[in-house]
Amino acid sequence: MEITVSIAQTDVAPGEVARNIERGRSLIAEAAGRGSDLVCFPEMWTTGLGGTSLYGAAESEAAQKAIGAEAARCALWISSPMLEALPDGSRYNTSFLFAPDGSIAAAYRKIHLFSPFHEERSISPGSTLCTADTPWGPSGLSVCYDLRFPELFRSCALKGAVIQICSAAFPHPRREHWRILTRARAIENQVFMLAANRVGSENMAAQGSVSFCGASAVIDPWGATLAEAHEQECLLSVRIDINVCAQARKAIPALQNRRPDTYAL
Repeated sequence: MEITVSIAQTDVAPGEVARNIERGRSLIAEAAGRGSDLVCFPEMWTTGLGGTSLYGAAESEAAQKAIGAEAARCALWISSPMLEALPDGSRYNTSFLFAPDGSIAAAYRKIHLFSPFHEERSISPGSTLCTADTPWGPSGLSVCYDLRFPELFRSCALKGAVIQICSAAFPHPRREHWRILTRARAIENQVFMLAANRVGSENMAAQGSVSFCGASAVIDPWGATLAEAHEQECLLSVRIDINVCAQARKAIPALQNRRPDTYAL
C-alpha cells in the first residue's frame, strides 16, 4: 500500500491560536492539493510552549473542532499535537490524530515531560501508549522528549506499528541528537518515522530565547532519509510504500529475534 505523507514544519506565534490555526489551514489545503493522505504538525503548534496562560477548556475544545473541521473539509488525516485543557483545570501536551471525517481517531498524552524546561510545572504527564488504527496499519504517536526513550517506540512496534509520528519542538544546540535519534528509532523498530519539528524561536522564561532546529524528516524502515527540511517553514511531501516495513522485518527479523527472557526493562 502506498500513501502520501506531508510534514508541516512551522514557526509558531506564541499564544496567537487563531493566527497559528489560520496558517495551518493553508498548509493543510496545500497538502491536500498534493494528494496527501496524512499531514503532521509539530508539538504545541497552535499555542507555542509558553503562550498558554489564557488557554482554557473552551479554547482547547474550539481548537480541536477547528482542526477536525479541516480534516473533514480536505478529507485527510491530520496529526495535530496541541495543549489539551480540561474543565477540571488539568492540562496535557496531547497529540491528536484526526480522521478524514473530522473525528478524533486517537489522542496521546505526552508521557515524558521535559524537566529541563520545567514542563511538569504546568503540564500533567500521560500514562498510556498510543497506537492508532489507520487504513495503512497501526500508527504510533509520540512527542518530542519521548524520542530519548526507546522503550516507547519498541512497545509501539511490538503492537504492530508501521508508522511512528514524532511531533516536536526540538531546540538548538541538539539538532544532531534529533537527526540521529529519529533515524535510530526508525532502524531499530523497522518503521517509517514521520518526524515533525518546528522552527523559529520563543522566549522560555528562565531559559531565555530558545531557537528550534527544524530538520523535519521522513525516514524509512531501513534508515534512509526520504525527505528532510532545513530550518525554514516548509511543507515536506513524499510518497511511501508501507510494504517496505514488512520487507525490512522479513529481511532482518530483529523483532522476532528479541530475547526478553534475558533482560528486563
